[in-house]
Formats: sequence, C-alpha cells, structure tokens
Amino acid sequence: MRPELDVFGVALYSMLTLMSTMSLLLYLEECVFIYRKVPSPKKTTIMWVNGAAPVIATMACFGMWIPRATMFTDMTSNSYFAVVVYKVLILLIEECGGNETFLKRNYKKTFKISTGPCCCCCPCLPRVLVTRRMLFLLKLGALQYAILKTLLSILSIILWTNGNFNISDLEITDTASWINPFIGVLTIISLWPVAIMFMNTCNTLRSVRIILKYAMYQLVLVLSQLQMAIISILALDGIIACSPPFSSRARGTMLSQQLMIVEMFIITLVTRALYRRTYDPLPSDPHETDIDQNTNISLQAPQWEHAA
Repeated sequence: MRPELDVFGVALYSMLTLMSTMSLLLYLEECVFIYRKVPSPKKTTIMWVNGAAPVIATMACFGMWIPRATMFTDMTSNSYFAVVVYKVLILLIEECGGNETFLKRNYKKTFKISTGPCCCCCPCLPRVLVTRRMLFLLKLGALQYAILKTLLSILSIILWTNGNFNISDLEITDTASWINPFIGVLTIISLWPVAIMFMNTCNTLRSVRIILKYAMYQLVLVLSQLQMAIISILALDGIIACSPPFSSRARGTMLSQQLMIVEMFIITLVTRALYRRTYDPLPSDPHETDIDQNTNISLQAPQWEHAA
C-alpha cells in the first residue's frame, strides 16, 4: 500500500478513486441499456469496446493504491485492449449488417489497403477485391494480437516471478528486450486490418457516427500504449526526478496511472454519449436496389405481354 499521505495526497487519491469508480458504474449502467436495446451479437461486441476505458481506469486505480501490483494491472489492461482491437474490427462488420450482408454490400468492390500503420507510405499498392477470404485474413490479423498478447503477458509474469523479466533492464540478454519489441510488431500488424476496414467503410457508416467512435478507440490506444511508453522511457532515463521515498521509475508509474484515470474517465463519458442511444438502420445499398428493380421488371414483363 501507499505510505502515509498528506492532506493533498488523500484528496488527490480520493478524487481519482471516485473517478475510476464512476467510470465503472457508468459502464455497468450502459451495459444494461445495450443488453436491452441492441440485438445480438452486436451488443456483446459493443460491451467489449466500451469496456476499454473503464477497465484501464480501474486497473490504474488498483496500481495506484498497490504499487507492487503495477505489472499485473498493466498487463491486464493491455491484454483486455488487445481483445478490444479485434472487437473494433468485428463492430465495423456488425454495423454493416454482419458477415453476409457486408459481403453482399461490397460485392465486386475493392478495398484500399495503403493505410497506416503498415503501408501509409505505399500509395502504389493495388486495391484488393472484397472476398470471404480477404475478410478472414483481416479478422486473423487482428485476432492474432488478442491471443499472442495474452499468452506473452502470462509468460512475462511467470518469468518475472523467477527474476528473469525486468522492464528496466535494457540489456540484450534480458527477456524483456526480446518480448516487448515482438509485442510491438504484433500490435502494428493488428492495427492495420482495423484501419483498412475503417477507411473503406467510414462513409457507409457515417450515420451511426462511426468516425467519432473510431476516434475514441484511437485515443484510448494512444493514451494507454504510447503515453505510458513515453513516460516509462523518461523515467528510465532519469528525466522524471526521484522524490523519496519514490524512485524515478516509481514516480513515472504513479504519474502515468494518475493521468490514465482522468483521461479514461473523460473518454468513458464521451463513449457513453455515443453508444447509449439507438441509431436508424443503414440505407439500402444502391447495388441491391438495382437488382431488386431489375427482378421486379423481369417478373412484370410477362404480364404486360399477356395483357397486350
């Protein structure tokens, strides 16, 4: 537990704990609304995506009060968000009506794949035809991160208990120097399919405010991954000064957790406003409308000839 706190420390920790508790309570209330109003299987996907900010805030609160559990809380948050990355891809497909409706809506269409984070500098890449196999590969690219990140987190905890995993040890012989870069590569690979799907469906899903929803997902990604990494690097380099009884690394971790709670609380409020409502169904696809009209004409033609 934290050492003796002064009046300011008690007030700060109480406010941050209240914020994380409110985030969790708002999320649970939103889950009840989604469960009642949203059809399956989309409601399960929305619950997963909406849980990113409250889960990260709750884990940051636990880590703030119990510093020795920081590694466990961070890996829990990161493993949960790895699943969220995959669920965002599924949500984009579900908003289009599901796998079959998505394939029918994009029949004989091509997707642009020259997007970040892998190929944003490669505009010459050819467009890819939308097929069932392409959709499977997109899902697989996002799913691998959810599975491997969780497995590597468990492996890191096992190595840490044996003294073989130390994040602050940057030597080439330490396992953290190999596991963390590998996780970084997996992260980039998993973000690419989600970006491809969003870039090619954002216009279709504009009526369900998918741009703002995707922006919230991207903001959680930056704050939970990039911000934490930057603060950790600054702490390891000693740029964040130590303040007894806290070392430089401990102060960096504490600062990251406190910022995370405030940021995730704000994101929880915004995502609640975006998801705790019902949207009108997507307009019918022009291609399907043309097919229906042609079918009706072909069915009516024999009647006209018979009447003549």
